[in-house]
Amino acid sequence: MFRLRLVPDNTKIPFMNGRIAGLVVSAVLSIASVVLFFYPGLNYGIDFRGGIVIEARTPQAADFPSLRHTLGQLGMGQVALQEFGSPQDVLIRLERQPGDDAAQQVAADRVRNTLAQAVPGTQVRRVEAVGASVSGELFANGMLALGLAMLAMLVYIWFRFEWQFGFGAVVTLLLDITKVVGFYAVTGMQFNLTAIAAILTIMGYSVNDKVVVYDRMRENLRIYKKMPLRDLIDLSINETLNRTLGTSMCTLLSIIPLALFGGEALQDFGIVLIFGIFLATSSSIFIAAPILLFLGENRLRRGSPDASASASGGAAASS
Repeated sequence: MFRLRLVPDNTKIPFMNGRIAGLVVSAVLSIASVVLFFYPGLNYGIDFRGGIVIEARTPQAADFPSLRHTLGQLGMGQVALQEFGSPQDVLIRLERQPGDDAAQQVAADRVRNTLAQAVPGTQVRRVEAVGASVSGELFANGMLALGLAMLAMLVYIWFRFEWQFGFGAVVTLLLDITKVVGFYAVTGMQFNLTAIAAILTIMGYSVNDKVVVYDRMRENLRIYKKMPLRDLIDLSINETLNRTLGTSMCTLLSIIPLALFGGEALQDFGIVLIFGIFLATSSSIFIAAPILLFLGENRLRRGSPDASASASGGAAASS
């Protein structure tokens, strides 16, 4: 029976030879991402910065390029358009305008009049202004969600594995998150509630990938009592390499169409997920594994050899 293999079986790639380079490059990128977070900063969306949301319905399928050009000439800052429901339904997001609530209403009326002139028959169904207090609350809740998710993952790994594995996974997860934030800063993509959902998805995928590799390392620690930890980690990574790459490839195949054809609402989400998959896959090998290696071999090796391994060794000797 034919089985697809992205890499040959019984590979012996010495991944730990690049452990220092992997950690250094990761640390530099994460530090740069933190700097970019403060300067020039993230491009916060309306969810976190406040603004105006207008729901409209056009008489026929909306012409988004034309609408974007028309509304952009109003001089009201960044305008985001999103299709929802049907091709006739348009969600318009504007930056919060200078002034009080009355100024926001004036801006909404300008958009309403412009739509009526540009596309006769357009119906404005809803106008909503997101204030600074609401956007601040959304941002705080988003950060709380990230913190609670990371804490839950730490507790899970800590109970399932030994503390060295949990420490390595959480440190790697922090490095992954900072790089995703840096990706938002470099690309200028809007950082909003969708971005929080993307980061949470990447966190889940990253931890899942590391659990697969760590589980094989734990099994091999019980079987190969005399093998140096560096060689054992290389062996474990090579044994799980096909599964790691296969899972990443299948996930990419489902996300790439989302990034290409998902429209303005989902395109950024898909692009960030693609970046996150590459990031999580590489960090499992070049960051999480070296951290585990540097924690020390003696702390991970204790107890007697696994009984099943001894039995299989005896059977092999008798044959």
